[in-house]
Amino acid sequence: MVTTTVNSLKGKHLLSLLELSTNEITQLIDVAIGLKKMQKQGEPHQYLKGKTLAMIFEKSSTRTRVSFEVGMNQLGGHALFLSRNDIQLGRGETVPDTAKTLSRYVDGIMIRAHEHMAVEELADNAGVPVINALTDDHHPCQALADLMTLYEVKGTYAGKKLAYVGDGNNVAHSLMIACAKLGVNCSIASPKGYEPKKDITELAIEIAKETGAHIEVLNDPQAAASGADAIYTDVWTSMGWEDEQEVRLNAFKAFQVNNELMSFAKKDAIFLHCLPAKRGEEVTADVIDGPQSYVFDEAENRLHVQKALMVALMG
Repeated sequence: MVTTTVNSLKGKHLLSLLELSTNEITQLIDVAIGLKKMQKQGEPHQYLKGKTLAMIFEKSSTRTRVSFEVGMNQLGGHALFLSRNDIQLGRGETVPDTAKTLSRYVDGIMIRAHEHMAVEELADNAGVPVINALTDDHHPCQALADLMTLYEVKGTYAGKKLAYVGDGNNVAHSLMIACAKLGVNCSIASPKGYEPKKDITELAIEIAKETGAHIEVLNDPQAAASGADAIYTDVWTSMGWEDEQEVRLNAFKAFQVNNELMSFAKKDAIFLHCLPAKRGEEVTADVIDGPQSYVFDEAENRLHVQKALMVALMG
């Protein structure tokens, strides 16, 4: 029997990892590892039987939609896919009215949106837990899966270093916060002008003072990769920035994760990527498809950490 209780989270929202304590994050990952084991062994774990999750999507998705939908199914519940074109929110209904209405029907709301403020507004007006499945500023579910993967491979957080090379986007923001909370050293390397947001960086550095983690933002990918236990990257042009693609290709060309960059990390370093990936841009095929790559384990772990999160919030 897996312990699925994270008492402090029941009925709450998850909008970013800033709201979670170090203990809550480690508990969630422990629950996720237990649920993963049960799923692999074919053991029923229908902790959310009879419950329903509404899934609002302003942005397209593969891993997020499938992992949440499959996760609710495995937990004995039901997931409703709601694109912006399917509901009145896309036709002018206010976020508060949408939140209040859905809260009368469902047991939880997951939203993948553009503006983080919209998710905060949804949570402020919802009577059920709200899960941020991605905004322009935060991607907490991804970071939980990333740190779960690091723990599974390395067996500990203590003394480990994660290097993120690329755009200082929502993934970078949540990784910094997760690493700071768990005591993992984190080096972010981005081209000038593409660094993570200053306020989020400062928050991560402040959190790291309590755990002993070292958080830094650099403009040198080799310096960031030096001595790393994991090297992480993301696409150079995220959704919504397609009109900047050519400018970004030029700005990021020295930030590709290839065998040369991997050589600066530890010999047993792993490669991570939130996917989808563009081989030949942010990462070479021989790295992402090579023996150091754990990107599909990482993608699978989205399922398990989100199940843990749903059980903790909605159970």
